[in-house]
Amino acid sequence: QWVYNILEKKAEADRIVHENPDPSNGFVLVPDLKWNQNQLDDLYLIALVHRREIKSLRDLTAEHLPLLRNILQEGKEAIVKRFGVPGSQLRIYLHYQPSYHHLHVHFTALGYDAPGSSVERAHLLSDVIDNLAMDSMYYQKRALTFPLRADEPLFKKFQEAGKV
Repeated sequence: QWVYNILEKKAEADRIVHENPDPSNGFVLVPDLKWNQNQLDDLYLIALVHRREIKSLRDLTAEHLPLLRNILQEGKEAIVKRFGVPGSQLRIYLHYQPSYHHLHVHFTALGYDAPGSSVERAHLLSDVIDNLAMDSMYYQKRALTFPLRADEPLFKKFQEAGKV
């Protein structure tokens, strides 16, 4: 609901850094709640897509390339304009598994060791774009490795199925 409140401007409208209002290829860029915006060392923003049917990396196909390219280009431009941090100093990625199932893209300062920014969970947006350009169904076909904590319900399901 938090995501929908932002997209519908019922909450945090004053925190929006950038918005592309296009219903198909647009998004809202907002500071992550983990970032207090007092320093750039731990810069952290989230791009939330307007499309509600895209839940995670697994749903992406080549059809979504215009959306993903908008996020990459406009997100970098908005961050350099507002915060003076160039795209070369950003880590731009998607999580798999995501912490919530509405497609969102993380923008963090390159030097910041953000939670979930490691190779086991983070998929760079530029790589995602390249993979989908090569094969529209890349993320429906590919096995994706991801870490789970021992106390997570999904880990218990894997245990019960004898997969751990």
